[in-house]
Amino acid sequence: MQPPPIMIILPGPPHGKGRPRFRVVKPRNGPSFVNTYTDAATRAYEARLTEAGRSAAQAFETPLDGPLWVEVTAYMPIPASWSKKAQAAAANFDTMPTTKPDADNFAKCVDALNGVVWQDDSQIVRLVVQKFYSERPRLVVKVWKWEDT
Repeated sequence: MQPPPIMIILPGPPHGKGRPRFRVVKPRNGPSFVNTYTDAATRAYEARLTEAGRSAAQAFETPLDGPLWVEVTAYMPIPASWSKKAQAAAANFDTMPTTKPDADNFAKCVDALNGVVWQDDSQIVRLVVQKFYSERPRLVVKVWKWEDT
């Protein structure tokens, strides 16, 4: 029998990883250079995900090693402006979210779990990312050790 996955739940509307930002730095001494950084909203969201991962990882002493199977599910908020019929369809998974953020940007957020749940995201050998509407928006990350699947 397969053991249950490590489950990380981050309540609230899911956020995808934002695009990298760039700025030109002109120091007093030396040549100018381009600095790449992550926007504040993405950093804050990833910090919350790291904390949720740390809480879920309390069951084991060190980050997981070896191959991993990860499932990322983003439950998007149902737009309040929709009709009751459209909202009901979304709640029943009859309508799927085809708007931004893109599913792959949710996958990029799992970098926040490096060194917390697993040693490095290069250990992920199977990754499933999906988006649904829900009356209870959240991001759910499930992690299995590959040999347990």
